[in-house]
Amino acid sequence: MSANTDRYENAVARYFEAWNAGEPEALAKAVAAAWSVEGTYTDPLAAVTGHTEIAGLIAGAHEQFPGFAFRPLGAVDGHHDTARFAWELVSTADGAAPVAGFDVITLDEDGRIRSVLGFLDRVPAGA
Repeated sequence: MSANTDRYENAVARYFEAWNAGEPEALAKAVAAAWSVEGTYTDPLAAVTGHTEIAGLIAGAHEQFPGFAFRPLGAVDGHHDTARFAWELVSTADGAAPVAGFDVITLDEDGRIRSVLGFLDRVPAGA
């Protein structure tokens, strides 16, 4: 495995740690580990900047989908400072996955996320 592959996979692992952190303190710590201070997250439903706004967005997703966890689908693919990966939101009770998409991330020199561009492939009505 190349150093760049490790870099992409480590960044994506931290990303999922943040999205799956439940408690506010753990969430804040995970977001700080995954994103640069002025990092951004943008998808069709949101556009936020900075650790506080990103943590708020993630907390909102947990409120909207209690009992669900984000998990990767397939391999992480990357080049230069950019990587892409697919994911789904899965019920821990029955394995249903009502939401799925893929994200493109740009990393800073320290390997933390500078930006996320998210794309939603599957979203339930009314979400």
